[in-house]
Amino acid sequence: MQLSPQLRALSDKNYLQLTEKYPEVMEWQDDLLEQLRYVLGLSDFIFDALIRDEQLCREFPSVIADSSRLHQYREQLQSILALVSEEQAGYPLLRHYRNREMVYIAWRDFLGNWTLQESLSHLSALAEAMIFEVYQWQYKLCCDSWGTPCDAQGEAQPMLIIGMGKLGGAELNFSSDIDLIFTYPENGETQGARKSLSNAQFFTRLGQRIIKSLDQHTADGFCYRVDMRLRPFGDSGPLVMSFAALEDYYQEQGREWERYAMVKARVMGREMYACYRQLRQMLRPFVFRRYIDFSAIQALRRMKAMIQSEVRRRGLTNNIKLGAGGIREIEFIIQSFQLIRGGREPTLRRRGLAETLDAIESLGLLSSHEAEHLRNAYQFLRRLENLLQAIADKQTQTLPDDLLSQIRLVTAMNLDSWEDLLQKTEQHMSRVNQVFIHLIGEDEHAPDCPVAGVYCELWNMAGRPEVIDEIVAQEFDGAEQAEIKETICGFKSDLARKTLGPRGREVLTHLMPKVFQAIFSHPDSRFGLPRVLSFLQKIVTRTTYLELLDEYPGALMQLVKLCTASPMISQQLSRYPVLLDELLDPQHLYNPVPLAHYRHELRDFLARIPEDDMEQQMEALRQFKQICLLRIAAADIAGVLPVMKVSDHLTYLAEAIVEAVVQQAWKQLTEKYGEPTHLRQREGNGFAVIGYGKVGGWELGYNSDLDLVFMHDCPSDVYTDGQKEIDGRQFYLRLAQRIIHIFSVRTASGILYEVDTRLRPSGASGLLVTTVDAFREYQNQEAWTWEHQALVRTRVIYGDSELKAAFSGVRHQVLSMTRDESELKKEVVNMRDKMRQHLSAKKSGRFMIKQDPGGITDIEFLAQYLVLRYSAEYPSLTDWSDNVRIFESLMTVNLIDQTQAQRLTEAYTTLRDQIHRRNLLNLDADVKEDKLLPERESVIHAWKQWFEEPRSTTPDDSLDN
Repeated sequence: MQLSPQLRALSDKNYLQLTEKYPEVMEWQDDLLEQLRYVLGLSDFIFDALIRDEQLCREFPSVIADSSRLHQYREQLQSILALVSEEQAGYPLLRHYRNREMVYIAWRDFLGNWTLQESLSHLSALAEAMIFEVYQWQYKLCCDSWGTPCDAQGEAQPMLIIGMGKLGGAELNFSSDIDLIFTYPENGETQGARKSLSNAQFFTRLGQRIIKSLDQHTADGFCYRVDMRLRPFGDSGPLVMSFAALEDYYQEQGREWERYAMVKARVMGREMYACYRQLRQMLRPFVFRRYIDFSAIQALRRMKAMIQSEVRRRGLTNNIKLGAGGIREIEFIIQSFQLIRGGREPTLRRRGLAETLDAIESLGLLSSHEAEHLRNAYQFLRRLENLLQAIADKQTQTLPDDLLSQIRLVTAMNLDSWEDLLQKTEQHMSRVNQVFIHLIGEDEHAPDCPVAGVYCELWNMAGRPEVIDEIVAQEFDGAEQAEIKETICGFKSDLARKTLGPRGREVLTHLMPKVFQAIFSHPDSRFGLPRVLSFLQKIVTRTTYLELLDEYPGALMQLVKLCTASPMISQQLSRYPVLLDELLDPQHLYNPVPLAHYRHELRDFLARIPEDDMEQQMEALRQFKQICLLRIAAADIAGVLPVMKVSDHLTYLAEAIVEAVVQQAWKQLTEKYGEPTHLRQREGNGFAVIGYGKVGGWELGYNSDLDLVFMHDCPSDVYTDGQKEIDGRQFYLRLAQRIIHIFSVRTASGILYEVDTRLRPSGASGLLVTTVDAFREYQNQEAWTWEHQALVRTRVIYGDSELKAAFSGVRHQVLSMTRDESELKKEVVNMRDKMRQHLSAKKSGRFMIKQDPGGITDIEFLAQYLVLRYSAEYPSLTDWSDNVRIFESLMTVNLIDQTQAQRLTEAYTTLRDQIHRRNLLNLDADVKEDKLLPERESVIHAWKQWFEEPRSTTPDDSLDN
């Protein structure tokens, strides 16, 4: 046991410090003191533990002399905890015991006077003893407080603690975390306390106290880092689950890596074996398939690719666990055979690596040469790992850079030099890696490109926020890092609560790196990331849609492009994922239906559905609208359609839908009542739909309602000719009601349009359907000026030729009435002021595009005023109902000059374009106060000119302004 001069100096210094504090140490036997001087030069952990704990120094000679400690852990811990009735009082006792036993294990590791298997067995048995005895102690304390958890028959229920990973395989390393899963047999309630708890509540509290007892750092240190992330749903799942809930989870949602983890699962405490056997039998079909399962190979490749990405990202060099040919690759090799063939070969269902490797060799699955390479490498690397960690009780598998630690490892491993250690390590890892590549190969889906590798990491590590922190910090702009991390981790966490099934998870594994690459390739990825992930969250349980995006990269790119540009489109796709089919063909997507073809396209779309299936007909109307809206918005975003054309498309689409709705309603009504008899003497159905406002002016936006008025020409003495006869006018009333129902009923695809009928004569108190004569009489005798203004922006959007002509005649006659200029001006201005007061929800520092001075409503009121004022003299002003062509008509008759007409038209189209843009972004119709100033000034100037400046009686004077 020779130390180098450097280690001898350190040992002397530590020995002096220890014996000065505890002189009784010098009374130890000579051979033990010699060992002490040796290990004090090698392990800071041993020195720190001894100098911190006088009791340990007193006990240690008897501790190190006892070679059968492995079998005493449970009994000793029971004795220690038996008299502890206060939770906090047990913490220092547990930590003292843990440190004492870990010093014993480290001492023997550094002396090298036992085998690796003895070391691993002691480490694993100590951890199991501490876990199970803490459980028994805390279970009693919890029962004293809340009663005993029982099943329906009143039988007391235990909680099983399942050790995973190296703990489950009895191969725990020196500074390992302990991976646990908590479960209990059956639901029920506690008995024996004043207030009962459900078993789930009881065991959750118990689990929390066990974790705290072991994991919490105190002045005495801690026992173990407890990791519960291997439980169903990870950190987002319940801490404890019943057997039945566990079985449901693994059967329905269990993933390949969970099969991998469950291979080593082992219950803590021999008393629990009988109870655990039931759960083990339930889970066996999930872990070990009856058939030879080569799909496990791909899962292991992906896991290895994740590890390689992490090694590269963290700059891990000389990592004997995660590096190529390291401990993890040995474990992967062994467990690949277990997962592939364990269902048929019982000898492959063992938990320990060494015994499983023996079984693999005996079955001829590996050659003796390969098995020996793996066995020797495992022995060497695991011993090196334990010594590396025992230097300072730190969880590390990376060979040190500092000279002192290197000398310590060389000495403990009984090698000649650091170069010798590196050479032997490299030799073992190289042999392991050759076997690994031969058996498992590389992940065919893991991109060679390091940039693409980042996107794989983002997805694979999304359940570990601390790792995502590192990735994001290295790869993305600082201003967006927190948002990126929160969005990605939140998405992965939410997925854990959804029932995806193996197929869905497999598709996500392929798809999500592609999604991230598409998103982060876009310059506005900060908008695209939350929108695309929100969309995927809505459709993630519908695997067919995920497969569509995975198999058609073009569709994925279009999805990212459109969602990034518009939350409106993102929400539309989320609500109606059937629209994803539209993303497959960009040529089709960015070319909306030609204006003249909407009616024909809709008829063809509806022709696929039986006419008598009204429910499906209504659903089809909504789907057609959504498809067309998506294409219009896509073309709008791509800059293919200017604002005027966007409104044209939206308006023609609405007109086609109105026609189809009227025809559906007509069919339903006539089947029941027949047709009004006056139709025998005329063409058409005697019914018209009048469009007001935006639909009347060919100016619909993405979110526009339909302002409609219904009209008929049925005489008062007419009845229907069906078996169930009703009054003709009652028929048209029911027709209008049915039309509104078809528009507003909510199907799986939502409503069709919001319909507003309050602009009909007498408003909400008036008849829902009016005759031409009644409409004419109302407009001439009762209508307010604002109703005449509204009439400027009207036209028949559905109706036979007779009604169209009749309505146009009434409109022209009413608009062409001679009006007193000053009175008209006064009423228009007053109405404008009222609207501004009631509708302009003013925001500080914002310009409200519709209602503020210089906004769209000012332009509309100006056009309406000029039509009402001058149509008596210039009848052509009633020809059009849209503002742009009204300004052209005013210019044609020299009421406004070309410059003013152009400025008003440009202002109007620019403001409408802003509203379209903001609709696509789901934003309100307002902009910063300093925006759109030239347009607003043009409108305000024209408003003042026509409403505030004194004017002569001849309209031509306007040309002088």
